[in-house]
Amino acid sequence: MAWRWVLAAILATSSLSLLGSAYDEFTSDTLINNVVQDPITSRLYVGTVNALYQLDQSLHPEAHTRTGPELDNRQCTPPVTSCEEAVETDNHNKLLLIHPSKDTLIVCGSLYRGICSLRNLSNVEQLLYFSDTKGEKSYVASAEESVSVVGVMSYYFNKDKGNFTVFLVAKGYGSHDSTKLISTRILQVHSDWVLFESIIEASAVQSNPFTLRYLHDFRHGFVYFLFSRTLGAQDSGTKNFTFISRMCENDHNYYSYTELQLNCSAGNKYNKVQAAYVTLPGEALAKNMSSSGWYGPVGAQDKRLVEIIGACYNNVSDIDSFPLQKGMVTNQKCGAEFLPSPLASRAEFALATDPVFTKKGLMTAVAVAVETEHAVAFLGTTLGEVLKLHLSTSPEVYGRAPGENTGDKVNKNLLFDTSLTHLYITTEKKVPVQACHLKTDCQSCVAQKDPYCGWCVVTGLFFSRCTRKGDCPRAEDDNTWLWSPNQQCVQIQAFNPPNLSCRKTEQVLSDVSVDGAHIVKAQQADSCPQFENPDPHLIPVGYLIPIMVLYNCSLGREDCSLCKNADPKYSCVWCANMRSCVYRELCRSQEPAQCPNPKITEIIPRFGPLNGGIVVTIKGSNLGIKKEDIKKVTVAGVDCVHQGDRYSVSTRYSDSGGLQHFHKNKRSNQIKSFTFEELQMLSLRRLPGPVAGGTVITISGKHLDTANKNDVIVTVGGTPCETQCPARNEISFSLSLYSISLCPPLQFIQYAVHKNDTVLLFDSPVVNRSSETQSFRAFLQLDNVIEELNSFEYHPDPFFNELTKNIITETSIIIVTGRGFSKAMTAEEAQAFVGDASCKVTILQDDKLFLEAPSTQPRARSKRQRRDTSSDPLDLTIKFGNGEWVVGSVNYERKYEVPLAIIIPAVIVPMLLFIAVSVYCYRRKSQQAEREYEKVKHQLDHLEESVRDRCKKEFTDLMIEMEDQTNDLSEARIPFLDYKTYTDRVFFLPSKDGDNDVMITGKLDIPEGRKVIVAQALNQFSNLLNSKTFLINFIKTLEGRPDFNARSRVYFASLLTVALHGKLEYYTDIMRSLLLELMEEYVHSKNPKLMLRRSETVVERMLCNWMSICLYQFLRDSAGEPLYKLFKAIKHQVEKGPVDAKMKKAKYTLNDTGLLGDDVEYCVLTLQVLVHGEGPDVTPVKVLNCDTISQVKEKIIEQVYRNLPYSQRPKVDSVALEWRPGSTGQILSDMDLTSQKEGRWKRLNTLAHYNVSGCPTLFESVVFCLMPTEHVPGVPVENALLEDDKVFHLVRPADELDEVKSKRGSLKAKATTKAIAEIYLTRLLSVKGTLQQFVDDFFRSVLCSGAVVPPAVKYFFDFLDEQALKHDNVEEETVHIWKTNSLPMRFWVNILKNPHFIFDVHVTEVVDASLSVIAQTFMDACTKTEHKLSRESPSNKLLYAKEISTYKKMVDDYYKGIKQMVPVSDQDMNTHLAEVSREHTDTLNTQAALHQLYQYASKYYDGIIQSLDEDPAAQSKQLTLRLQQIAAALENKVTDL
Repeated sequence: MAWRWVLAAILATSSLSLLGSAYDEFTSDTLINNVVQDPITSRLYVGTVNALYQLDQSLHPEAHTRTGPELDNRQCTPPVTSCEEAVETDNHNKLLLIHPSKDTLIVCGSLYRGICSLRNLSNVEQLLYFSDTKGEKSYVASAEESVSVVGVMSYYFNKDKGNFTVFLVAKGYGSHDSTKLISTRILQVHSDWVLFESIIEASAVQSNPFTLRYLHDFRHGFVYFLFSRTLGAQDSGTKNFTFISRMCENDHNYYSYTELQLNCSAGNKYNKVQAAYVTLPGEALAKNMSSSGWYGPVGAQDKRLVEIIGACYNNVSDIDSFPLQKGMVTNQKCGAEFLPSPLASRAEFALATDPVFTKKGLMTAVAVAVETEHAVAFLGTTLGEVLKLHLSTSPEVYGRAPGENTGDKVNKNLLFDTSLTHLYITTEKKVPVQACHLKTDCQSCVAQKDPYCGWCVVTGLFFSRCTRKGDCPRAEDDNTWLWSPNQQCVQIQAFNPPNLSCRKTEQVLSDVSVDGAHIVKAQQADSCPQFENPDPHLIPVGYLIPIMVLYNCSLGREDCSLCKNADPKYSCVWCANMRSCVYRELCRSQEPAQCPNPKITEIIPRFGPLNGGIVVTIKGSNLGIKKEDIKKVTVAGVDCVHQGDRYSVSTRYSDSGGLQHFHKNKRSNQIKSFTFEELQMLSLRRLPGPVAGGTVITISGKHLDTANKNDVIVTVGGTPCETQCPARNEISFSLSLYSISLCPPLQFIQYAVHKNDTVLLFDSPVVNRSSETQSFRAFLQLDNVIEELNSFEYHPDPFFNELTKNIITETSIIIVTGRGFSKAMTAEEAQAFVGDASCKVTILQDDKLFLEAPSTQPRARSKRQRRDTSSDPLDLTIKFGNGEWVVGSVNYERKYEVPLAIIIPAVIVPMLLFIAVSVYCYRRKSQQAEREYEKVKHQLDHLEESVRDRCKKEFTDLMIEMEDQTNDLSEARIPFLDYKTYTDRVFFLPSKDGDNDVMITGKLDIPEGRKVIVAQALNQFSNLLNSKTFLINFIKTLEGRPDFNARSRVYFASLLTVALHGKLEYYTDIMRSLLLELMEEYVHSKNPKLMLRRSETVVERMLCNWMSICLYQFLRDSAGEPLYKLFKAIKHQVEKGPVDAKMKKAKYTLNDTGLLGDDVEYCVLTLQVLVHGEGPDVTPVKVLNCDTISQVKEKIIEQVYRNLPYSQRPKVDSVALEWRPGSTGQILSDMDLTSQKEGRWKRLNTLAHYNVSGCPTLFESVVFCLMPTEHVPGVPVENALLEDDKVFHLVRPADELDEVKSKRGSLKAKATTKAIAEIYLTRLLSVKGTLQQFVDDFFRSVLCSGAVVPPAVKYFFDFLDEQALKHDNVEEETVHIWKTNSLPMRFWVNILKNPHFIFDVHVTEVVDASLSVIAQTFMDACTKTEHKLSRESPSNKLLYAKEISTYKKMVDDYYKGIKQMVPVSDQDMNTHLAEVSREHTDTLNTQAALHQLYQYASKYYDGIIQSLDEDPAAQSKQLTLRLQQIAAALENKVTDL
C-alpha cells in the first residue's frame, strides 16, 4: 500500500460560514520526513522521500523539486558513476535547516552517504550548491532510513580565521555513514575547509560506543541534544533511557559536552523519550512549575548539569555532599583541556520528575501554546489522536481534536505557525486546533474548560457565540468573553408575568443572574450603547452612510517625537503614564513639556578610520521633530557636521562621524560604541592587464570596511577607480587610466579560440561573398586596449574541375584540379573526404590538389545513402575552412580482388596436399602412441600397488588426527545451531534472497504509526489461518494460478510452517488432508511412483519442513555427531594436500570434476603462531608451503579458535598475517606488487613465494594480527590487484595463446597429458578408502532401526502403509519409493549436502564437492533400481560401486524394522508436536511469516474471495467477511463492508 502523508493546518477564522471547514491540507505521494517553517516569511518546507516542497502558510505549493530516486548504493563511495553495484535508490530527507541570513535552505538526504546541498529559500527548485566529490569529510547525515538526524544553527569564532555560521549535527549509527555522531559543519569555503566539512575533531564525543537515537535539539544559551540510548556499550538489545546533553556553542573541542539522564516517575517507568517541545510556559503554568516541581524547566536541568560538572572537576562521587568550587565551574563553564571531558552522570544522579499525564499507548508528538496565559499541550499518538491537555495544577485532557480517527500515527512534525493561530500536523488525516463553533450555547462552551474557547456576549449586528478570545468584539471588557472556571453564563431566574397570551402584547420583566457590573438591566435605556453626536443627524434605514472616521493616535507614532509631530487636529498627546501616543482625553496625566531622552538603536557604519571624514548615520527614537532640534553631535569630544538634508523625524540623521548627540537641552543617555580602526593594507592582488586599464584589482588587509561605499575613494596615479562594496578584509575596484577611443563601425566579429602569452588564434569570420578580392581593416581589442592590425584580404572561393579518374583503391593518389587553391589555404589546413573517410592532403598548389586515398573501405556520409557501400559511388568532398565543395563521385575498389577462376584452384590444390601429408603423419604417430600406451600401462601397474600403501598410511594418519578431533569434541562440544537458526536456514536460506530474506533478518518495512494496527490485523489473519476451510481454499486457489511457480510454492509452504508452528498438530492435520488428495490424484491419474519426488506442490514442501522440525532433536542426540565427524574428516583430508584457491580443485577429493590434475610440489610447514593481544603463548599450525596467504589464515583461525563456532571466529578478510623471520616483520597478502607473472597471468602469493621454506619441517616465528584490514597498509592495493581476472594459484587455465600452441604440439604430448590425467583418478580411491569408516558410521546412525527412531518417522511411514493398503494398484516398490522420497531424499540428503544447516560451520566448495558424492551414494542406496555400471559410467558412481549393495540392504532392513515397531498413536504424536510448539514457537518470526503470507493473500485476493464465496462451509463461517476486514485494516483495501 502506498503511503500518503498529509500535512494539515487548521485556521482560526472569524467568518461564520467557514468555521466548519476552516482548514487547508497538502498531500504528498511519499512519506513526509521533515517539516520546517521560515520564521520571517512563514513559508513551510516539506522534505519527503524523493521530493522537496515549498508551501505558503496556507499549504499552497509554491515550488517543488525531485530529489530521488537516483543511482546509489550504501556500498558505493560517491561519486557513484563508476560503482557497478549502484541501483535506483530512494532519497529519504534526513535534515532541513533554514539559514535566513543567506536566504538558503540546508537539505540533507540519505543518498550518497548523507551529503547535503544548499537551495534557494525563495525557490527550492534552484540548487545553489551540491558536490559529491569532496570525500568523507562532506558526509553529514545518514544513508540508512532508520537512523535519526537532528541539527541546529550556531556560530564558530576563531580570532585568526574570523566568525563563521555553522550548524551542529547529531545522528545515530549507520553501518556506512560518517563515524562522527556529533559534528560542527561549516557553511562556507574558507582556506582548506570545504562546504559542509566537519571542522572540529573530538573523537571522545564523536565516536560514542552506545546506540543512540536523537529526537530533538535546541539553543538556550547552550546547545542541547535530547536522545535515548542504552546504559552500556554492550546493551544494544536491552532497555533504552532518556538523556539530555549540553555543550557550549563556540566549543572548539567539545570540552563542555555533558550528559544528564532524565527519569520520568520514581522507578523510571517511562524510560524512553518519544517527542519534545521547548517553549515559554505562560503565567499560570509558571506558577505551578515553581510550586509543584512538575514539567521540565531548562533551568533545573542546567542546575543539575552544573552539579555534575562540579562533582567531576572535584573528583567527588556524591553531588550533594561536596563543597562546590564555584570558581572553577564558573570560570571554565565551557571546559578546558586540563579538565575531564566528556562528562556523564551516573544513573543515580538522574534528574527525576513525576509524570504529569499518562495514557495507554505511545504519544509520538507534542506542541505547546499559551492562550490567555494558560498553556495547552497538543499530544499526537500512535492511534492517530490529537489530545488537548490543559497544563495546570491538575492537568487533564479536556478534549480531542475533532475529525475521524483513522488510527494512523501522528508524525513528529507538529508545529505552530509564527502567529500561533495555525497548527501543522503531519499524519494521514486532518486535525483542527479548536472547534469552538461546535458549541452552540454558553453552558456547553464554558464546560469544555478549553483555554481556546469562551462564550462571547455581544449584541447588535452580532449574536452571542462560542469563539476564541481574539474573535470576540470587546473581549477585554468585563463579562464579555466568558471562560471557565472563574466566570459563569447569564441565567434567567424568573419572568413576570409567568405566562402570556400569544395574541397579546405586553412588557415582560426578566431577572437574570450573573457576576459582573456591565449587564444592562431592564428599564435602563440610558445605559445602552448609543451615538452621542451623530453626523449627519439623519440616517436612512437600509443604506450605508459613513458617520464618522476612527483614528488611532498610536499608529505610526511609536515615540514621543513622532507623537508631537502629529497634526494638531487629531489632539494626540504623549502620555507618560501609558508610554504611548493617545487621544488627549484618554490620558489621565499631564503631557510632558519635553520628550524622553533620545535613544540610539543603530550606527551605520560602526567602524571608522582614525582620520575621520566619513558619513555616519544614527538611527533610533526621540531624535527630535525637525532637523534644527539636533544641536550637537560629538565623537570622542570632537564635534561632527550634521547633514540636515538626510534627517528623518525622530528616526534617523546623518553626520560626518558621531557617537553622542544633543538636541535642545536633552542628551542621549545611551552611548553606542563606535570604533576607530587603523586601516592596514597588506597586499595587492591583480591579474596582468593592459596599461589602458579595465582590470579588476583587489586590495587585501584589515579593517577595510570602516566606511560606506560612497566614502571609499581609490585612485591610481590620480585617476579615480570604480569601487565595489568593501568587505572586512578586502576592497576590489577596476582601473581606467585612459579613455577608450571608439572603433569604426564593426561588420564582422570573431572571438579568440586559443590564446597564451605570445599567440592569439582566431578563425576568420564569415563575410559577404564576392567574385573579387576584398580587403578589410582588422582590429584587436584586449580589455580597454584597441589596436589596429594589418588589413585582411578575402579571396574568391576556389573553383574545381571535374575528376578525370573515378575509380580509386587504397594505394591510389587522387588529383583534384581547379584554380585558387593556395590563395588563402595551406596543405595543413585543407581537408578532404571520400564518403566518411578522410584523405590526407599531401601537396596543395594553386591549381592542383594531391590526396592519399583512404586505407579502409569508406561509407557514405549520409545515413540515407548507406545501403551498399561496395558498389555505390562515394562523394569526394574538399573542405577549406568553413566552406565545403563536392568535386565529384568515386568508386572505391580493393586492390586484392581476384577473379574466382584463380581463387578456386589456388585453394583446392594445397588442401589436397595437406590431406595427404596428414594421413602419412597420422599412421606414424599412431605407432608412437601404442608405444606410449605400453609405458602408461606400466605406470598404472606401479600406481595400483602404491595406492594400497598410500590408503593404509593416509587412513592411519587420519584416524590419529580424528582422535584428536574427538577429544576436542568432548571438550568444546559440537557447534549445533539453535532451533530458530536451524529452521531459518532449512526453510529460507535456499530462497532467492538468501541471508537477506525477511524471515531470516526479521525486518519488516512497516511504518511506526502502522505497527499497532498491523499487529492486530495479523493476529486476526492468524486466527483465519486456523480455519481449515479457509486454509484449504487459500492453498488451492494459489496452486490454481499459473504464475504461482515452484519457487513460490516452496516459500509459501515455509511461511505457513512458521505461521502455524504454534499449533503443529493442526499443521499436521492440514498436511494429512492435502496428502490424501495428492495421493488420490497420483494413484488414479498419474504414475504413483512419482509422488513426493519433487516439491511441485505446497504439501510436498510442508512435508519436508515437518520432517525437519520433528528430526531436529534426533540430529542433536544421535545422527549429529557422526555427521559432524564425517564433515571434519573430509575437510581435514582435503586440506592435507594442495587446494587450488581459484579453480576450487584439490589433490585429495572424492569428486573427479574437482580433482587437481597436476602434480604440485609442496611440503608441510609447522608455524608457531602468536595471536596479537592474547598473550605470549604460541599455537603450532600445520600448513603447506603452496598455500595462499588466505588459506594459511583460514588454517590458523581453524586451529586457534577451534573451540569456537564459525560465526564467532574472526573472518579471513578481517585479519592480517605478519611474518617475522628476524627483527623486522612483513605483512603477507595474496597479491601485491611482487606477485609473479606468467604472460598475461598473475600467480597468487604463497608461503613459498615469500621464501617461507625449509621442508620437511620448519618452525618459523609468525605473528597473527587481529586488526581491521583498513588499518593494514597495502590491503587496498591487494584488493585492487585481486580484481584482475587473469589470476591463478596452482594451475594456470589454458587461454587463447595456450590453445594455439597446443594445436602446434605433438600428438605424443597430447597422449601423455591424457594418460596422466587418468592416473590422477587413483587419488579418489585413496581418499575414499581413508574416509570409508566415517561414511559407514553416518549411514549406520541414520539407517539403523535398532537404535532410537524418531516418532515422526514411524508415524508417517505407518500413514503411507495404511494408504497403500486402501489402493489396490499400489505395489510394495511404490511404497518404498514414497518412504524414500519423504525421508532420505527430502531430509537426509539435504542435511548431508548442507552441514551448515545444523552446525555452525563453513562449507567450502571443495568440501561440498566431496559431500555431494556421498549424498549421491546415499540416494543410490535408497532406490530399488539396480545400477548397471560400465567403463563409461561416471567415476563418482564407480567409486562406491562395491558398497552400494551393502547400503541398499541397510535401507531395506531399516524400513522393515520401522514397520515392525509399536505404532505411534495420534494422541502420542500430537503430544510430541505440542511439546515442540511450546518449546520453540516463541523464538520464531511468526509475525513476519504472517505478514509475508498476507502478501500472497493480497496478490490473489480476488481469487480467494471468489473461492470462499463458492464454498458453503466458508459462507456459513463468514470467512469472506473476515478476510475483507483484515484487508481493510492492513492495506485500506476497498471492500463491500
